[in-house]
Amino acid sequence: MAKQPLIPPIGKKIKLSDYDPGYAGGFKDKTEVEETLKKDLQRLDELQDILYAGGQYGLLVILQGMDTAGKDGLIRHVFKGVDPQGVEITSFKAPTPAELARDFLWRIHQRVPAKGMIGVFNRSHYEDVLVVRVHELVPKSVWKERYDHINRFEETLTEHGTIVLKFFLHISKNEQKERLEARRDDPAKQWKFNPGDLKEREYWDAYQEAYQDALSRCHTEKAPWHIVPANKKWYRNYIVTKTIIETLERLDLKYPAPPEGITQMVVPD
Repeated sequence: MAKQPLIPPIGKKIKLSDYDPGYAGGFKDKTEVEETLKKDLQRLDELQDILYAGGQYGLLVILQGMDTAGKDGLIRHVFKGVDPQGVEITSFKAPTPAELARDFLWRIHQRVPAKGMIGVFNRSHYEDVLVVRVHELVPKSVWKERYDHINRFEETLTEHGTIVLKFFLHISKNEQKERLEARRDDPAKQWKFNPGDLKEREYWDAYQEAYQDALSRCHTEKAPWHIVPANKKWYRNYIVTKTIIETLERLDLKYPAPPEGITQMVVPD
């Protein structure tokens, strides 16, 4: 099987049909990555501790995907071992009246992680070029100019010490159907079943087109998109964890220097 790139070429139109949502990197099943993932989660915990202590960078993880793509599950599995004091998770819902009275990035900027923190966006500012486009909530002239606003916003973040990691969780339409049916039939998951998701499924093609434009227009050197094959949940978790680790390791993080003469200090009885 040919290797599928995680980061598409920058400057070219992205076609989601070119990316197999069932791709698993040559692994046969989750047993082949279980030990590696266990070690990776430990490594992520170590790196997050140094990030928090150093207070030099913030890390913003942006998760986008169709309904049932696995944003909640990914957060639960990837960040389960890190210090909760150093992670802030924001799930963006429909804007409130107060948020609608301001520019579309106002509510987003308030949730950007501080230095030393990891911020996770479960959906994000990209909803303002996705759902508003598909459902025609604003004119085309409005959502179309937002691509440039988003690029400038993300560029500003990266120039001021926030690392932006963007993941599109790519699932197939058949996989979404199976996951919706699983929610419907499992008493422990029925609370997550939203009849509105069935209506949204009718807009599958429109969302695919909107995503392709968002991925293409907002795919930059400083804040590139990662197209994560997400039909197999274990591979989704594996590849996102590994990518976050590699990103933090490139920063060459270090603990702050201790006070001078610390080893000679005596702790009083």
